[in-house]
Amino acid sequence: MARQRVPSGPPAAAPVQRLRLRYARRGRLRFSSGRDFQRALERAVRLAGVPMAYSSGFHPHPRISYANAAPTGVASEAEYVELALAARVDPDELARSVDAALPVGLDIVEAVEAGPGSLAERLEASHWRLAFRDGCAGASPGSTIDALGAAIEAFLAAERIEVTRVTKSGPKTFDARGPVLRAEFTEFTESTQGPDAAGGGPGKLCAILETVVRHTTPVVRPDDFLSALRSIAGLELSSPPLVTRLAQGPLSGEPPRVADPLAADRNVIGTCDR
Repeated sequence: MARQRVPSGPPAAAPVQRLRLRYARRGRLRFSSGRDFQRALERAVRLAGVPMAYSSGFHPHPRISYANAAPTGVASEAEYVELALAARVDPDELARSVDAALPVGLDIVEAVEAGPGSLAERLEASHWRLAFRDGCAGASPGSTIDALGAAIEAFLAAERIEVTRVTKSGPKTFDARGPVLRAEFTEFTESTQGPDAAGGGPGKLCAILETVVRHTTPVVRPDDFLSALRSIAGLELSSPPLVTRLAQGPLSGEPPRVADPLAADRNVIGTCDR
């Protein structure tokens, strides 16, 4: 029997501090993938001189835990990552130094020292905002609001709407209605431009849809929600909405809202504004 290889040298030291970071993905950087961000963050912590704790084995890597990243092409104000450190640092200083080493559009919003419990388990739901622009396929100008309103009414009236998504293991069909706990639709006129009015596609902003979606397996993503609207009401858009995740965390209250997942950890806070 071949002898099992054992890495030389002492095992990696246990982390002495864990920090949880909230970061945003803005502007053109919303088109970066989860792997793109991982590479950018690992480079940033090296440039910032962060005393990272490393894994053991033949190929040690920095101990970074990523949690429930938003899909590529979606902006977000509420992405989370946890760093394990080999020496204690000030969260505020770390947030500033890592933020400065990241490209503009990947922005560290805050850092807190991790308390007990799992961060991933607190991310029970997401609060999404979909900004629509005027122009449904085959519809006259200005009719997008009516088409969206009718589609959302049909969606909320349904008990179950199945959609199919192509995954790595093949097509998967699941219910896109049950996890949607709340959907609020706001209309805009030409003189009342809402959030993100300056970007995201041709045509003036005509409507904002905000939803609270419980995280399930698989997670219902904004494109699944749009597929459900197409399935239930035949909604066809000439351009996709600008999608932003405003929050993710534990569910709270009635009607359901998404609470701050770092509230229980917030003994030491670092904030960083560009």
